[in-house]
Amino acid sequence: MNAPSSSGQVQFQAADSDGIARLVLSHPGKLNALNVAMWQQLRGHLQALADQPLPRVILVQGADGQFVAGGDIAEFPQFRFDAERLAWFHEDVVAPALQALIDCDVPLIAQIEGACVGGGLEIAACCDIRIAGQGSRFGVPIAKLGFPMAPLEIEIVARVIGETVLRELLLEARVMGADEALARGLLSRVVADAEVAAEARSSARRMAQLSPQALRLNKQALRQFAAGRPSLRAEREPHYAYAPSAEHREGLAAFNERRPARFD
Repeated sequence: MNAPSSSGQVQFQAADSDGIARLVLSHPGKLNALNVAMWQQLRGHLQALADQPLPRVILVQGADGQFVAGGDIAEFPQFRFDAERLAWFHEDVVAPALQALIDCDVPLIAQIEGACVGGGLEIAACCDIRIAGQGSRFGVPIAKLGFPMAPLEIEIVARVIGETVLRELLLEARVMGADEALARGLLSRVVADAEVAAEARSSARRMAQLSPQALRLNKQALRQFAAGRPSLRAEREPHYAYAPSAEHREGLAAFNERRPARFD
């Protein structure tokens, strides 16, 4: 099926001198509400990483001081009232984009300012670190609009924020403030609104100085754990193939020589 047309876009900004890249969700005038094209672009950018040198870290952020205020409701009538087309939207557009975030071996930091609602919360839930401003808010109040969360999206988000919290957000259509979201485990940390970008950047720089191999292997093992897959020795042993690697040797040598490690 063809995607409805719209002006929103997801921009990929290549890694800077610190190895930090950015995914910027932008939909001017709509608080970066997500449309079909944006979901498809998000997935496309992540898939394209396989064909280029990987950045050390990716910051995921909204444009103009907002994260994402849900979906583009003006676009909904084009696909929400036909069961086949609705299934296409959730199964072939949204879920694969979220899975691409989860499958990304590069650490993802969600830089959350303002609204983190609906699809925005789903995207943030797929990031490794979630840093939010004091004034940000979180929820999935779609029951007010007459529709539920799609099954695959529930599966993906519940793994991260927990079934109890997700039930509350969905069944009460609640919107939480940042302090409550932090206390309930949705966030990694909360800072003053004016400090979100700086804190996210600081976190990214710390990650960028670490072993990319170690971070990649950590993410792979965490994915296996989150998916609840059987943990048999035969499945675990490939993890240890890093033993003779240059990064492994460099990290230990740097520690013994009391110098910063250089992970090229």
